Amino acid sequence: MAKVSMVSLGCPKNQVDAEMMLYLLKEGGFELSSEEAEADVIIINTCGFIEEAKKEAIENILEAAQYKTSGKCKALIVTGCLAERYKDDVTAEIPEVDVCVGIGKNSEIVDVVNDALNGKLQNRYGEKTELDLNIPRILGGMPFTAYLKIADGCDNCCTYCAIPKIRGRMRSRTIEECVEEARRLAAGGVKELTVVAQDTTAYGTDIYGEPKLCELLEKLCRIDGLHWIRTLYTYPERITDGLLELINREPKLVKYLDIPIQHVNQDILKRMNRKGNAASIRALIERIRQKVDGVTIRTTLITGFPGETDEQFTELHEFIKDVRFDRLGCFPYSAEEDTIAATMPDQIDEQVKIDRMEHIMETQMTISAEKNAEKNGRTVEVLIEGYDDYVKCYFGRSESDAPEIDGKVFFTALRPLKIGDFVKVNIFDTIEYDLLGEMIE
Repeated sequence: MAKVSMVSLGCPKNQVDAEMMLYLLKEGGFELSSEEAEADVIIINTCGFIEEAKKEAIENILEAAQYKTSGKCKALIVTGCLAERYKDDVTAEIPEVDVCVGIGKNSEIVDVVNDALNGKLQNRYGEKTELDLNIPRILGGMPFTAYLKIADGCDNCCTYCAIPKIRGRMRSRTIEECVEEARRLAAGGVKELTVVAQDTTAYGTDIYGEPKLCELLEKLCRIDGLHWIRTLYTYPERITDGLLELINREPKLVKYLDIPIQHVNQDILKRMNRKGNAASIRALIERIRQKVDGVTIRTTLITGFPGETDEQFTELHEFIKDVRFDRLGCFPYSAEEDTIAATMPDQIDEQVKIDRMEHIMETQMTISAEKNAEKNGRTVEVLIEGYDDYVKCYFGRSESDAPEIDGKVFFTALRPLKIGDFVKVNIFDTIEYDLLGEMIE
């Protein structure tokens, strides 16, 4: 039985694609292995969103290629967004790659691997809409947490973003399909479900004629076994009072909102092909905090967008200091080919972009430390993720911490605990973005 090893990079949505391919490979008779050195076939499921992601993908491809000589690898296959975006250029410019597979042909991964092992090295591409969103999955991470991808592609067409060109227009799954998969995941032991799409608040508009996120979330809350349901990538202009009231009302919906605002200056937002301004975003944040008790708000920002002046950056920085987001990520603008923003005049010097990003993150570090300090003496519910032998304590996440992107809660316990369980932890100290506590018996 041939062994296949897969490395998946990039966002949770890409991870879901990888998990579907793993299911197909296992059903197709292959043994799945986490050891690249032991694998007959290595698949790198790539991200190709921004320059740093492309660099990471290429580094992983070249590292995997070494196993052709030092390991058992007979074929190196590249899938995912980099493969879709650059197609035959990947195999032309990286000769170590044997086969490239576009996202529309993910469902043919078994045939691709079989052909590669038999010496038939042929790139495969199809229409983006051929990507099957309803294939069962083999979870690549911890068995008690999973992502639920409710749509693929995006219709927003932000001028800096290549996703519509890579993934195509938004294509929602039906409510029934999403609920059925969530039931399967819960039956398999998943307790935390994180709902993802490029824009979850636009979910359903393409097939139902109106957003259906609230209706979907209400049905997900009825599924036995699910304890936490989290929604990422909610766009500010589509956050309704109905959604906020639902989050506040439903105990399974964690009080956490991820809102990628990117900037607050109206001119910058307009050039980004995004809506709003500092006043409308501030009003939204105030409304969220009024309607959702104890809510955690996360955002992402871009510094150094073409034409961003010192004054416009200062406006963004002052806004961050004033609004005080609970969680924040910031990225220097990346000029991506085939995007409108890449052709705009007044491109910003790379070091200026980075300096501005670092300035934002320094400010946010102070805000985060102060917000964490406010939690001293409080009790939080924690999903146990593991035990740290070095510091001799358990660690996990509270409902304020999304998988893979936010902080951890480190805590002691007087008895052995089971990974994947929920416990109550009393917080007594902080370390940067993390909390320290002790379990309450």
